[in-house]
Amino acid sequence: MKYTITGDNLQFVNVQIDEGEMIQSVAGRMAYMTGNVTMEAKMGGVFSGLKRAVSGASLFLVNYKSEKGTGVIGLGGGVPGKIVDLDVGKGSWVIQKTGFLASEMSVTLDITFQKKLGAMLFGGEGLILQKASGNGIMFVAACGDFNIVDLQPGEVYKVSTANAVAWQDTVKYDISASGGIKTALFGGEGLFVTTLTGPGKIIIQSMSLSDLANSLIPYLPSNNS
Repeated sequence: MKYTITGDNLQFVNVQIDEGEMIQSVAGRMAYMTGNVTMEAKMGGVFSGLKRAVSGASLFLVNYKSEKGTGVIGLGGGVPGKIVDLDVGKGSWVIQKTGFLASEMSVTLDITFQKKLGAMLFGGEGLILQKASGNGIMFVAACGDFNIVDLQPGEVYKVSTANAVAWQDTVKYDISASGGIKTALFGGEGLFVTTLTGPGKIIIQSMSLSDLANSLIPYLPSNNS
């Protein structure tokens, strides 16, 4: 598999696969493909599909296969934002429930549970997240721009709720108070922030999908206008 990621804030991942090769993506993300590429929706087993659905992700994955030579598939994210390529063979990743875009077939998707009650109640991603393991390249897409930080052992980043796109499973995930009551009420960040403790890489987005939706509300037509 060869690929390029093109564009700025409405990006494509352009994947080139040889005859007989396959990749998988979430449903509805294909923008184009060459005529020799076939696509088929697969649940990957009822239990696997249901686990993805419980996490809030797509019930089905779409498999793309090239026939009679090299094929090209163009995939795009569901919101204005970035796409990043991650080598899962160098370590498993935990991903926000809508973050997975596509991968090689050798990447295994599963669900993982928040280990602490605080993370479940106040983390902004709920009880269940996705986990990617195995080998191969995975593509993650999310709203906004990305900042990728390689945390050193014991290094801590406090991230605004829901802005943590993904992190390696060597990173500890928890919730801590954002500050005093006054800060919580008037600081605009709520009562809690996500704490990510190294070692491992983390991906932070500049704007979450809920942030984007809220910023558009004043400009939406209403019955009074």
